[in-house]
Amino acid sequence: MAPALSTSSPLSLEASLAARSDVWRGVHGARPPTEASGIASLDTRLPGGGWPLGALSELLLEASGIGELQLALPLLVRLTQAGRHVAFVAAPQLPYAPALARAGLVLTRTLVVDPQTSDEAANEAIGAAEQLLRTPAYGAVLAWMPNLREADARRLQLAAESSGNIGLIYRPARVAGSANIAALRLKLARRETRLEIEILKVRGGRSGARFFADEPAPLRAVISVDRRDAA
Repeated sequence: MAPALSTSSPLSLEASLAARSDVWRGVHGARPPTEASGIASLDTRLPGGGWPLGALSELLLEASGIGELQLALPLLVRLTQAGRHVAFVAAPQLPYAPALARAGLVLTRTLVVDPQTSDEAANEAIGAAEQLLRTPAYGAVLAWMPNLREADARRLQLAAESSGNIGLIYRPARVAGSANIAALRLKLARRETRLEIEILKVRGGRSGARFFADEPAPLRAVISVDRRDAA
């Protein structure tokens, strides 16, 4: 548990803040460490030009299957080709391996975690994501957690901080008004043939921008398959 803040003096307050692991120590002109997403229209609008490292980013979806992997794919390809590992946790649709391989993802460095016990699926997913985020070999962990509680989000945030990894958490757009610890929060929607992004929250930057993602290839139809079709 993080130490409580003391207000007895400016010096003791500064010391208390310095001891906390959940406080970003920004300085004038500094940018939080990031890893480029590979989506130019997104990177140009984010402080540091990419996904925040050692932090959670939430992607809020108006509907599942709208091409949400499009934003993560360039990062995943780059990480696996550089020798790092990536993981999908509790995805509602099975990642379609042939399409991912054609896009350049190294499948031998890609882990899919699919909790099987329905009553314990949420706890299993959180535990798996936490362990993977703490593992330095895994550069990015994608997890689908529609009902993620704030306490569990803090667990995942601390895990990401411990290794400097990227956590991408997929949740429904209906939770946009809830409290959250994420460093970056994006709302995604499909507008005809294009993926629209709205920046709801960004640490060290300005929220409110709404724009379309660059689409170098029509990936939406081939990235994932319904579990019923895969059975």
